[in-house]
Amino acid sequence: MSLQPVTVYNHASGPNPKKLNIILEELNIPYKLIDIANPKDEEFRKINPNGRLPAIVDPNNNNLTLWESGAIAEYLVETYDKDNKINVSAPADKWHLKQFLHFQMSGQLKNQGPYYGQGVWFHKFHSEEVPSARQRYLEQIDRVWSVLDDLLKGKQYLLGDKLTYVDLCFVPWEWVVLNFLGTELKAAGFDAEKKYPNYWAWYQHLLARPSVKKVYGL
Repeated sequence: MSLQPVTVYNHASGPNPKKLNIILEELNIPYKLIDIANPKDEEFRKINPNGRLPAIVDPNNNNLTLWESGAIAEYLVETYDKDNKINVSAPADKWHLKQFLHFQMSGQLKNQGPYYGQGVWFHKFHSEEVPSARQRYLEQIDRVWSVLDDLLKGKQYLLGDKLTYVDLCFVPWEWVVLNFLGTELKAAGFDAEKKYPNYWAWYQHLLARPSVKKVYGL
């Protein structure tokens, strides 16, 4: 049975929706993007009361509506990746993937997504210059890189030789900081390519994926 396209509510430049676009490309699931200029708009908040992107509606599953990128990523692989192309079957591996996914998206300002987002905000969008905040978030980006470098020691991907959807979920925020803050990071002495070879090789492998190239137009 052919699948109907999954609707992805998207932001043209936002990183979190791109996690899902990459996964959908990897799994060859048809999808359509609806760009939302203002996620706080009342109409969109009927889909996601939190007023954030992404969200999906899946017509193949009674128009199931989901928001929060990590939850959607897990739903997509559990529903559509029956051959475990980018998922795993062993219980311990599943728990490790959840661990890494929570590290990526934690909202407690300890981990990848939140720290990277604050770094971009204070360097590119905040109305005042706050040198201490700028330096703090550059340091925290470097700290996250150091953790990833340690995790990837002797491995190609987070679970060893197996590429998973969680590896791919890291790509969009890495793309953002390296493209938006690359100059600032290097000027502050935080050069990921030189300091963290395991992390850098991992990120380059991920960038080479056809799914990532398509989503980013590389």
